[in-house]
Amino acid sequence: MKVYNGTIITCDKDNTVYQYLVEDQGRIVFVGNELPEKYSGANQVKLAARSLIPSFGDSHLHLAAFATFEAGLNIRNSESIEAIKDAISAHAAKTNDKVIMGFGLSANSVREKRLLTKEDIDHVCPDRPVFIVKYDGHAAVVNTKMIENLPKKIKQLRGFNTETGIMHQEAFFAITDYVTFSVSLYKTLKNLFHAVDLLAKQGIGMIHSSAGVGFMFDLDIDLERFLARGLQNPFQIRVFFQTMRIEKVIKRKLSRIGGCFETALDGCFGTEDAAMNIPYLNDYTNSGILFYTDQQVIDFAKRANRAGLQIALHAIGDAAFDQAVKAFEACLDDHSRDDHRHTIIHACLPTEKSLEKCADLGIAIAAQPSFLMWKQEPYEYLFSILGSRIDQFYPFKQMIDMGIMISGGSDAPCTYPDPIFGIYAACNHYVPGFSVSIEEALKMFTYNVAWATFDEKERGSLETGKKADMVILNKNPLQMEKKDILDLSAEELYLNGKKYVENQSTCRFLLKGILGDRIF
Repeated sequence: MKVYNGTIITCDKDNTVYQYLVEDQGRIVFVGNELPEKYSGANQVKLAARSLIPSFGDSHLHLAAFATFEAGLNIRNSESIEAIKDAISAHAAKTNDKVIMGFGLSANSVREKRLLTKEDIDHVCPDRPVFIVKYDGHAAVVNTKMIENLPKKIKQLRGFNTETGIMHQEAFFAITDYVTFSVSLYKTLKNLFHAVDLLAKQGIGMIHSSAGVGFMFDLDIDLERFLARGLQNPFQIRVFFQTMRIEKVIKRKLSRIGGCFETALDGCFGTEDAAMNIPYLNDYTNSGILFYTDQQVIDFAKRANRAGLQIALHAIGDAAFDQAVKAFEACLDDHSRDDHRHTIIHACLPTEKSLEKCADLGIAIAAQPSFLMWKQEPYEYLFSILGSRIDQFYPFKQMIDMGIMISGGSDAPCTYPDPIFGIYAACNHYVPGFSVSIEEALKMFTYNVAWATFDEKERGSLETGKKADMVILNKNPLQMEKKDILDLSAEELYLNGKKYVENQSTCRFLLKGILGDRIF
């Protein structure tokens, strides 16, 4: 038993703040302002200027992709093409990986204001396949050696470009499958354990991972669902299967379907293929791409909804957002469900009419506030392709006031899974009227994440009877100015009342996840 004394920010429905919280055997047994006598002898943790809040959550990331790319070459902060070339050369010299993988490429964050080219990579690494993914996770640049190694069927897909080495759309997804298959099972598992530890350092105790498509044979789906059961810590992983094939989800007895990749309705702003109702400002012949017809998405949503699955659809542009809402409306008209919690992922540029339908139909949104302050995709770039429409980007306050449930995430590896940065961005929107309060932002990354996967009865707020999943912050965010939120940091994460310890990346824990505790 342990008593926490200080600022207890519950993130409950009333945003209550208490002075005491008592944890016993992994559960919260008391929260209040006067400590009952029966707990007076328990060990106390004095918070002083610190605060205790529910552990953070991330409502949309790609765990296996984050794990893989975090273990590879990170070029997010490279400031020039020459620096990227030097990094590729240095990384190739120190690794024997079959394919050199990197992540974070952006024309907006290097002084040359252009993408890396096939020729750039060939110059520094001509003899080994190289695969460098853009910051948005929707395109990549490969070298000549990579192109030579690819199967013929991939070279026939939309988005394949031998001349430039820039791969996007279906070709990018297929190459991602091909490349990730080259990573050994042992290394993939080791990377996953390390990734969970990195998330925990940010105070995160629950994630919603979109998986499947990107790993051959959907290996990441099985690894992630077994990994969650085999971890040393009770870290929570909720898997969304990125597939349109409902039978694959049912076969694995999963309850969630969707995400990006195969269940993406459009592309992204970085590749200028997010589906728009009005053409892009810099190219009046381009309105982006809807990967599916309205009827295809509706038919999928109907089948998934009738199967009792929770559906999540990637939609970035306003045309894609409208298409997602239309599909959800059709599937709920076909088969009504009172508490479906279907979700639109990203929803960067929603339309007023479709937001109203979200509020009416109970459609949730898994948003990434850090997109508002994305070095690789800055405001200046978005304004150049969207014009004044950028001022309708993520109207968070409007969404909340309409009663729409918004959960916060990172879309890692696209942005780093840092909930404090996400909270800061949500509180400091470049359109002041769209900024949310600190209390609202905290709930986006705590209670709302739990709610988004039906976990709110056990987690997401500090209330009597719930699991003691908590994080100690170095300061009290409720006494801070919005502009100072980045001064916050997560000091200690507790899951089921126990302090988080780094995982041991051994096969024993994977076997435990597959076979259960009974054999150990």
